[in-house]
Amino acid sequence: MTQALIRKARLTDLDAVERIETSVFDSDQLSRASLRRYMSVPSAAMIVADENKDITGYALLGFRKGSRIGRLYSIAVDTARAGHGIGRALLSACEDQVRKRECDLLALEVRADNPRAIALYEKNGYVQTGEEPDWYEDGGTALRFEKSFSAKPKASASKA
Repeated sequence: MTQALIRKARLTDLDAVERIETSVFDSDQLSRASLRRYMSVPSAAMIVADENKDITGYALLGFRKGSRIGRLYSIAVDTARAGHGIGRALLSACEDQVRKRECDLLALEVRADNPRAIALYEKNGYVQTGEEPDWYEDGGTALRFEKSFSAKPKASASKA
């Protein structure tokens, strides 16, 4: 498991986040300008895994004003650190952000040919809700997943 500090991204993390973005994703990469913007806008949360001042992963969430749905745009882990629990730690931090912002749902898309990510989401309570053919720039199919965070009121026991 990881011993990484999971924290909010800082502008000083931009080089490392961009390096991870371009090494992990073959297509649909976010530009440096987009990554920089997401680090500072209130409608997004970018979280990094910091292992002794070495950024080994990041996650990006988006939030719309007035919406109770958070959207996980991406989780990326340095390939040299894959399998060490960083993705799980980042996902947990994303869920904390969703709760903090009082969202009822976290939605995401994941490549259908990414079994490691799919397994992570399924293990953590995400349910597949759909499929989007030709979703990615390279024509890849996306699977839609979501997880509910709404606190459903428990039925009260009736008094006899």
